[in-house]
Amino acid sequence: MATTLGVDLAAVEERVPPLAALAVAVLAVSTSAILVEWSRAPSLVKAFYRVLFTTLLLAPVALGRPSDRAAFRRLRGRDLLVAVASGAALALHFASWFESLRWTSVAASVTLVQSQPVFVAVGAWALLDERVTTRTAVGIAVALVGMVVLAGGDALLGGVTQGARPAYGNGLALFGAVCYTGYVLAGRSLRQRFPVLPYVVVVYGVCAVVLLVATVARGHALVGYGGREWLLFAAMALGPGLFGHTVVNWALAHVESSVVSVSLVGEPVGSALLAAVLLAEVPTATTAVGGVVVLAGIALTARSRADE
Repeated sequence: MATTLGVDLAAVEERVPPLAALAVAVLAVSTSAILVEWSRAPSLVKAFYRVLFTTLLLAPVALGRPSDRAAFRRLRGRDLLVAVASGAALALHFASWFESLRWTSVAASVTLVQSQPVFVAVGAWALLDERVTTRTAVGIAVALVGMVVLAGGDALLGGVTQGARPAYGNGLALFGAVCYTGYVLAGRSLRQRFPVLPYVVVVYGVCAVVLLVATVARGHALVGYGGREWLLFAAMALGPGLFGHTVVNWALAHVESSVVSVSLVGEPVGSALLAAVLLAEVPTATTAVGGVVVLAGIALTARSRADE
């Protein structure tokens, strides 16, 4: 029976209420932007070590379970290519989102990057010929209006902007959302046929390799960081990586997907509150209004697609 850090995972899974686990996951992912902001390492380095350490935490668990080892052996040919594409898209997501936090506010960056359910709905319609219901279309329209207000409202209205280059940072966050959409769409069929841990380990492994290549290509050092930075890298992996996104993937097997999708709207809210307390970064009025509109559109889109 697989264990990690001396904990019987199967026994834990049986005892933990899925909704409680989901609440912990949302809280964990809400800390991601704060940890990224606290670190002074280059964005690519932060992204690389977050993914690498998360993979190293999960790989021994997956390799310790016979069913997961069998799943690894089944991953070949087209499935392997899909996993590579999914991992590469995830790498672009992390790289662009981490960089966006250098240039815009936490509230704007996290809200825009979390808009991926809207792009997933559009991508599924355009690429997979999935129908779009009226309620989904309304959700997309609401979210798009909110994005316009959030991404450019302060500049258009002549108000106070947050961040060195908010328009650039907001654009990177939106690009991160599009890349995450590629990760979701590329790996959706694969995720449905493979257990969560083997799937995550393979995709995260590919993601780590892509980020490593990008980091080296940009000339960033991989070592020489202080103890505080290594602690932050580890916290990114343990918190948002392990207790955040991995638990969300686990919860999808135990909770309705609509509940999971809508609950993730809590990440931008949690991140904005933490940024206000820990970074003294209070959202501007247009950021707050635009964020609320975007989150309403995301929730409506995610809920309507899950109910189809």
